[in-house]
Amino acid sequence: MDVVELLRTGRFAEVHGLLAPQLRPLVTPEALAAVWTAALAEHGALTRTGTPVTEQGMTRVPLEFEHGRLTLVLTEGPHGLGGLQLAPASAAEPIEPWTAPSYVDVEAFEEHDVTLDGVAGTLSLPSVAGPMPAVVLLSGSGAHDRDETLGRNKPMKDVAWGLASRGVAVLRFDKVTYTMKSAVPGFTVYDEYAPAALSAVALLRQRNDIGPIYLLGHSLGGTVAPRIAAAAEDIAGLILFAGAAQPLHRAAVRQLRHIGAAEVTIEAVAKQADLVDSPSLSVDTPQIELPFGVPAAYWLDLRSYDAPATAAALDMPILIVQGGRDYQVTVADDLALWRAKLDRPDVTVRVYEADNHLFFPGAGRSMPAEYEPAQHVDPAVVADIADWLTA
Repeated sequence: MDVVELLRTGRFAEVHGLLAPQLRPLVTPEALAAVWTAALAEHGALTRTGTPVTEQGMTRVPLEFEHGRLTLVLTEGPHGLGGLQLAPASAAEPIEPWTAPSYVDVEAFEEHDVTLDGVAGTLSLPSVAGPMPAVVLLSGSGAHDRDETLGRNKPMKDVAWGLASRGVAVLRFDKVTYTMKSAVPGFTVYDEYAPAALSAVALLRQRNDIGPIYLLGHSLGGTVAPRIAAAAEDIAGLILFAGAAQPLHRAAVRQLRHIGAAEVTIEAVAKQADLVDSPSLSVDTPQIELPFGVPAAYWLDLRSYDAPATAAALDMPILIVQGGRDYQVTVADDLALWRAKLDRPDVTVRVYEADNHLFFPGAGRSMPAEYEPAQHVDPAVVADIADWLTA
């Protein structure tokens, strides 16, 4: 079914029916109508639809109006549309090949493919005599590949190649959810990260050229990193890379308010968050009633885990890296929780005031559209992490 034609003819209930089941409670037909009507009010009538471009699970449809252009971005999912957004006209451009940031020296390291508990990964190995420090990267929430690819950007590849250029070995891997076709009964956040991460640590430990091993967790990966470190036992230290400390289901409500989501959507997500906190939550709670359509076992596991307290019990140095403009993991809501439990000499906190959640420098209020242009992780962040690791 042509989504553009459905929108043009006002058949919003049919568009709503194309959404994945977990999105339908969050985005009503009325909300879809409001967004489309607002676009028409600003840009005039739709006059032409361009040729769709499909890449990396997303279809971008150029739309030409009487007084402007937009792009309809459709995200494919296993059970329907995983996303639908009206984006700037530039979003219709084909995704250009990723290019290395200026702080990378591609001659300073080589890469090797690895397999970790059934998932694929890459070891970036500096061309120096060992033993050298090594870092295992843990990506944020969602079905990320090893580079944490987001459109034109690959922040985890930036970090891996940047550190490898400075003499640090880096092992990154596709999350198990990247290749999962459907939800697995009983699947937890520990299942999402631990098997591959512990396999990565074991692989590195077998190498004579590898010295101390660290974990670097981004966003939800930072939340889970202390738990992985406790399970691995001999981790040398942690890097919390915009690590989330506020409960994920509550952070989702806060983020929706920040970006100005429709009140009906905010209310629906808040209701789902209340259910996660409710004593009535059980493994039998239907996943469609829960945030992101994620099964109850996942939320039961996550809500029983206190990341700052787990980190506080670890006897190891910790580097906390935070973007000052980050609205997903914030100074006020997340960094404050880490600081409250980790007020000790071996914990270093660095805040980069201009950086957003992906540590892309910018100015003003950070919003999702800021992630669209091709850009790279702040060179100062990569340099400071490398200095901390090699100090």
